[in-house]
Amino acid sequence: MVSVMAEPTTTDSVVDRARQLRGHGLHVTAQRLAVLESVSAGSHATADEILGDVRDRIGTVSRQAVYDALGVLTDTGLIRRFQPARSPARYEDRTDDNHHHLVCRTCGVVVDVDCAVGTRPCLQASQDHGFVIDEAEVTHWGTCPGCQEASAPEPATA
Repeated sequence: MVSVMAEPTTTDSVVDRARQLRGHGLHVTAQRLAVLESVSAGSHATADEILGDVRDRIGTVSRQAVYDALGVLTDTGLIRRFQPARSPARYEDRTDDNHHHLVCRTCGVVVDVDCAVGTRPCLQASQDHGFVIDEAEVTHWGTCPGCQEASAPEPATA
């Protein structure tokens, strides 16, 4: 499980986030600012993790307000939502590049993996069926080093 730690919010970061919101035609609200800060500080956090962090940052806020902010911020491209199979949706602020994700099957940790090919979409569909394809999502699955170490057999002692 990924934990989101509330980092102190500076005046500069609030001004930068407010500028981002306005630049995308959005009203600046405490909830949107806190969600942006939380997603930026977190590492592929879930909505519930972001909710907890936002409450730590600004106090009482409804679950719906955070979910609404996540939806609006995703729709405008300020954050990215992705959902690994059998996992809750996760959010990140790395939006303007071509990268994929590596997920540990044991602990669920998620790591960014740069695309080896380059620009979007980095994969070509065998048939496009008339679509203009602008993105391809790849999720690599495996076991992280920490889980590998934890499951390694103990060396035999004489």
